[in-house]
Amino acid sequence: MSAVHAPSRTETETGAAALAVLRIATGLLFLWAFFDKAFGLGYATQPKNAWFEGGSPTKGFLSRVAVGPFESVFHEIAGAWWADVLFMAGLLAIGVALVLGIGLRIAATSGSLMMLLMWAAEWPPAQRTSGGEPTMSTNPLIDYHIIYALVLVALAATASGASWGLVRRWHDLPVVRANTWLR
Repeated sequence: MSAVHAPSRTETETGAAALAVLRIATGLLFLWAFFDKAFGLGYATQPKNAWFEGGSPTKGFLSRVAVGPFESVFHEIAGAWWADVLFMAGLLAIGVALVLGIGLRIAATSGSLMMLLMWAAEWPPAQRTSGGEPTMSTNPLIDYHIIYALVLVALAATASGASWGLVRRWHDLPVVRANTWLR
């Protein structure tokens, strides 16, 4: 039986680069969602429904929730100004933090909370909607929202901002030194 070897410098550098790519790609995912909803780039959001044109980034998704124990709650907050602002600010801040490799703890926490709320809105454990239609859920527990949340936690836990990020400069800021939760 062979002994387990410590990773070589090349393996460690490759792992750090892979985490940096994952961090930046995940950040770009959040930023794309922000820009598409803000400006209506014609993908998930048509120009006439853009946030900056008076549209609501939460109304369409949350008003169509048709499953789960929080269905009525999501319907009540669909299109609320504060839900729109929190959602859009979250997408932008999480995306910027991930791309720059800064504030990864708070980005992972807030991003995971956002993903868990979106998971609850889709409620994968349900096989049928409140109207009796099949939900088409492929897994009752783990869906892409849970995977994104786990990716965010892993990125924060592995100090992925050290490669191709501004984490060192961020940590030198007096406000960050005084408030370690901002790391």
